[in-house]
Amino acid sequence: MHQLIDKEKIRESFREIIISIGENPDRDGLLDTPKRLAVLYEELFSGLKLNPDDVLSQSFQEPKNSDMIGIVGIPFYSVCEHHFLPFWGNVDVAYIPVDKIVGISKVVKVVEVLSKRPQLQERLGTQLANCILDTLSPSGVGVRIEAEHMCMSMRNIKKPGTKVITFNKLGLIDEQESSQLEFYEILRKK
Repeated sequence: MHQLIDKEKIRESFREIIISIGENPDRDGLLDTPKRLAVLYEELFSGLKLNPDDVLSQSFQEPKNSDMIGIVGIPFYSVCEHHFLPFWGNVDVAYIPVDKIVGISKVVKVVEVLSKRPQLQERLGTQLANCILDTLSPSGVGVRIEAEHMCMSMRNIKKPGTKVITFNKLGLIDEQESSQLEFYEILRKK
């Protein structure tokens, strides 16, 4: 298997960071930290080696005129690419199938693939909505993400508990008022 993450380079680099902040990388508490961080980064960024479109490629035929499908409260964790600090929260997804649907677990898996990479919340929502649109060709897609960002909680502004909410709407969920209302109703009932 092709190794995307160079764990040895991460270990060496983080050892240098420890030295750069004035710490001793050989003391007991820090001795294995570079190794642990390399393993952590391999997990946190495992989505980089996966194609989200492949996750949704196995779909099922669905009769035309299906109602909106909503999957709400999908937990996720990601790393903000600006400060490499975590952000986390929940994703809500809705789509209006035309002739294809996927298993609910596939939508959850796509959220995981897209969030396990250096990311921005705004881009995560856009990528998720576009992935569903491109692979399933629904008549509409809606994505809502609510997340807390450690860069807001622990640095500079220091406002823990503050949530950022983003919306991405494509097709009928963006263009048709009745579909928008149905999307917001799904979100309201969660």
